[in-house]
Amino acid sequence: QVQLVESGGGLVQAGGSLRLSCAVSGRTASNYAMGWFRQAPGKEREFGAAMSWTGGITFYADSVKGRFTISRDNAKNAVYLQMNSLKPEDTAVYYCAADAGPASRWRSGYHYWGQGTQVTVSS
Repeated sequence: QVQLVESGGGLVQAGGSLRLSCAVSGRTASNYAMGWFRQAPGKEREFGAAMSWTGGITFYADSVKGRFTISRDNAKNAVYLQMNSLKPEDTAVYYCAADAGPASRWRSGYHYWGQGTQVTVSS
């Protein structure tokens, strides 16, 4: 069983930055592909970024490409999402996800999910 706990969310002005963290416990994080998703009020949960278990493959949603960076520190059993140049439309609850399979941009590609952390970007 894998447990994921997100942290680092908060309120930030447009143009600012935040770094989200996802602590992985129960299993070694290096065995899992990791993803970040987000869900805004009244909208479906959408893909943001993903990284393979080796860290060698990363991909992003077009909406965040060039602004967000996913990274992992397997020694710390943690995954991060650095978010720069934040926009009001980035406001959402951000979820960390993990799976023993390949990295995916689909929600169905992840077996384990965290509880989420709120990010609010003011204009």
